[in-house]
Order: sequence, then structure tokens, then C-alpha cells
Amino acid sequence: MSETDTERTASDTAEGGLDDQDDGPEATDAASEGAAPGRTSQAVGWRRIALVALAVVLLAAGVAFLYEAHQTRSTPSAENHALTDTEATNRVAGDVDNALARIFSYTPKGTDATEKSARSVLTGRAARQYGELFDRVRSDLAEQKVSLTTVAVRTGVVELHDGTAKLLVFLDQTSRRDAKETYAAAQLSVTARFENDRWRIADIQTR
Repeated sequence: MSETDTERTASDTAEGGLDDQDDGPEATDAASEGAAPGRTSQAVGWRRIALVALAVVLLAAGVAFLYEAHQTRSTPSAENHALTDTEATNRVAGDVDNALARIFSYTPKGTDATEKSARSVLTGRAARQYGELFDRVRSDLAEQKVSLTTVAVRTGVVELHDGTAKLLVFLDQTSRRDAKETYAAAQLSVTARFENDRWRIADIQTR
């Protein structure tokens, strides 16, 4: 082969190589364009799945919220009239305050009146307890000449259902003997029942 033919062959080979190199990027771009629709479709598919999953989660949360709201309305606390009926709440608080003031206020000569008041405002266990207690202290009250005045300073109605109420009552008490006064505070848990058109105390517990 002549030198000229050798140079021509080398030149053709180089040009062919350049042509192959020029075709490389175009082939890559073509391949990328061919793959792009597939990736886009896959992304859209995942996005739809995510949206459906989110909708399911929101729907489940909504159902759970409605269930909790129903449970709250159905619980005993939702039937507690102390939370909703102001007039009835004030009525039971007033009757109990008045009853406690009457049964825990007395004078040496007024024990009969106190006992009579107790029979009208107490019922059940409270009436029995008070009767037993008063029988034990009656003679002491007359001998020691002690007077007691009780005032309910704060009353909270904790529960109020049909015919039954539970209260927390704070009392201030002043006892007098030989012109000397002594002050004390008491805290009671009271259960009341609605009987004969009035609230009567059925149970008293000290706290």
C-alpha cells in the first residue's frame, strides 16, 4: 500500500471515529427522551397513590372524631345537669346551704328547735347519724352553754341527676362560750335527694 493510500485510510478512520462520537450524545438524548415518559407516568402513579392514601387517612380521622363526639355525648357527664341547668343547680345549692346552717347552728336553749329542723331537712343515713350524734351531745351543750353558728361560704354542685345531687361544701363555724369566740372551718361532701318538693340531705361525709 502506498503512503498516499495509508494516509487516506487513516483519515477515513478518524472521520468515522468522529462521526461515531458525534452520534453518541444524540443517541443518549434519544434514549433519555424515550425513558422520560415512563418516569413521568411512574411519578404520576405514585402521586395518585399518595393522594388516595391521604384521603383514606382523613376519612378515618373524620370517622374517629365523630365516634369520640358521640361517646362524649353518651357518657354520664353529658347527663350531668350541674353543667347545663343553672336554675336547678342554684336550687339544690341553696337548699343544702340552708339545711346545713340550720342543723349545725344551735344555742343551749334552742336544741329542740335544731332537732326539729334536722327532721325536716335530713333523710336516710344522714338523719340517722345526726339523731345519734345529737343525743350524745345534747346534755353537754346545756351544761357547757355553748352556742354554734354555721354559714356555708362556698358550695359546688359536683353532680346533678334526676332527683340526686352531690355537693362539696365549705363551712365557717363560730362557737361561743363565756363571751369567748372560736372560729373553725369545715369541708363536707354532701349527697342530697329531691323529696317533697325540696332537696334534703341524705348523706354527709367530712373531708
